[in-house]
Amino acid sequence: MAKIVDILARGPSSSFEFFPPKTPAAEEQLEQALRELEPLHPSFVSVTYGAGGSTREKTIAIVKRIREQHGLEAMAHFTCVGATVPELRATLDEMREAGIDNVLALRGDPPAGHEEWVRTEGGLEYSRELVELISDSYGFAIGAACFPETHIHADSPEADLRHLAEKVDAGVDFLITQLFFDNARYFDFITRARAAGIEVPIIPGIMPITRVGQIERMAQMCGATIPEGLRRELHERGGDGEAVLDFGVAYATLQCAELLAAGAPGIHFYTLNRSPATRAILSALKLTRPWERDAHPGSISSASATRGEPSAAS
Repeated sequence: MAKIVDILARGPSSSFEFFPPKTPAAEEQLEQALRELEPLHPSFVSVTYGAGGSTREKTIAIVKRIREQHGLEAMAHFTCVGATVPELRATLDEMREAGIDNVLALRGDPPAGHEEWVRTEGGLEYSRELVELISDSYGFAIGAACFPETHIHADSPEADLRHLAEKVDAGVDFLITQLFFDNARYFDFITRARAAGIEVPIIPGIMPITRVGQIERMAQMCGATIPEGLRRELHERGGDGEAVLDFGVAYATLQCAELLAAGAPGIHFYTLNRSPATRAILSALKLTRPWERDAHPGSISSASATRGEPSAAS
């Protein structure tokens, strides 16, 4: 297996995010998605924590199973919600003993029943502190989240970038963005991040649209903007689930192709534990290889080449 920072150095990556299932039917759905996506040879996959860190043990078990049974590099999400520092260290020790090489360090959302973040007594307050804990004592490659449209709890875009730069300085090796539907948001974020001194690879996170109501709820929860033209097209198809799925796959494929042609270091797909949409998109991308085309006018590839990131031609 390998550290994700080394995987990214080989060229444009593809990766999938999964979440721990709660029922036997959901377990089978996850296994089916893994079976169907495995032949596409993703660069890595990631597995989330439940709300409030409620699936800590299950996350580690799933990551271990994906590595052993499917032969895929798997990254564990890791938050400081509901845990003291000794408990965090014990979980990190368990991850290390399980052979895990990569961790996505997140502060995490408030536990169920809480609207605002409250530090656990004896725990950590910020994701930067979690990154420091991991970086100082463990050999994991460390990823972190970033927000092209600014974190919903940030005081300002500038403050959000300052906090992100602090996390990177504390030991983050790569970043994965929150979902977005307008590539201009990503390109603008890259420009602002580089100006703020953030030089690590920034992987765009893409969620294929399969249902209108679902994507609108998720966009609202995380503060992502759905462009008016996209929203209009979705609602014109709102009563036809198959038409929404077809359009969503087409839109995400074009979105990913433009990002890769412009030099993005890869695509991270938010799969919701389902494979058809992601499989169709990634299959088309692997066939057409947009990273080998002439770069988009807003290309980030020339700048990324000077930073050691994979360019569109890698």
